Amino acid sequence: MSKIWRYGDHVDTDVIIPARYLNISDFNELAEHAMEDIDTTFAPNVKKDEIMVAGKNFGCGSSREHAPVVIKVKGIKCIIADSFARIFYRNAINIGLPVLEIGAEVEKIEKGDDVEVDLKTGEIRIVNKNLVIKTKPLPDFCQKIADCGGLVNYAKTQA
Repeated sequence: MSKIWRYGDHVDTDVIIPARYLNISDFNELAEHAMEDIDTTFAPNVKKDEIMVAGKNFGCGSSREHAPVVIKVKGIKCIIADSFARIFYRNAINIGLPVLEIGAEVEKIEKGDDVEVDLKTGEIRIVNKNLVIKTKPLPDFCQKIADCGGLVNYAKTQA
């Protein structure tokens, strides 16, 4: 089971990683500022394999790859959202951060829920509510990219 970090609609990349920190080139150091403009508890408290859940249009705004990178560096296992900004979605896949777009069903997942995600089947179990959300699994090639840790590593396996 994983802890949930819950956010609302239209969380943009400037909130995920504020532009004032983009001069930091070390992603581990940069990740210490992730989400700080809307949640000062995230960066110091997030643990490996926890799950981020958000509303509509997560990752809107600029196309910087830093946004999904800092979320992955902090240890988030996957992001579940109503919907994603297209460039954020693609950037997340490229760096090997699994993302599941589940529409309005995301409203069933609340802060404090214990959640298990099976990326291969697309099944999201909200354990404390004895509830299962079935969604499309990640496409097989996206799952392979995530399993390899990103597109670059995946490409190396294909050479």
